[in-house]
Amino acid sequence: METLEAIFARRSVRAYTEEPIPDEILRRVLEAGRATASGGNVQPWGFVLVQAPVRLAALRSLAPGIIGEPTAVICICLDVQRAVELGGAGGEQVAWLSIGLATQNVLLAAHDLGLGACPVASFHHAGISIFLNLPTGVQPILLITLGYPAIKPTPPGRRPLSDICFTETWGNGESL
Repeated sequence: METLEAIFARRSVRAYTEEPIPDEILRRVLEAGRATASGGNVQPWGFVLVQAPVRLAALRSLAPGIIGEPTAVICICLDVQRAVELGGAGGEQVAWLSIGLATQNVLLAAHDLGLGACPVASFHHAGISIFLNLPTGVQPILLITLGYPAIKPTPPGRRPLSDICFTETWGNGESL
């Protein structure tokens, strides 16, 4: 799949089949997250993969934002201590950008590999930290649900480019 095709075609999927995801596919998704560029090469992320059915059920009890029954979930974490120690002044702020980039890589890789995925921010942060045994200084930021899509969601509307892109100065309505 071409990069632009993946960007324009990817949708958040919340309905999954029961088909398990092969380990090699999950590894490729995680490798895509690991390959993300980061400010100062700090790499402030960590990923926790949950795929055991009993653990997924328990995880869902801590995350009301998980809709449907994914066959795997990746928790994207921010290692604040690493960001501050290696990133210097502003390291934590730059780390948030890196987390966003890692999230996008994971979502696009999942789509490219035929998986459905959905980022979830509605969860009990302290509960997830305990459930995943996260060390002090590591925070859960997003849960990415994964599975083979049961349905293909319709594309949501997008604002016209002329509303969000300006030439030379903000508000100049002349765009490309």
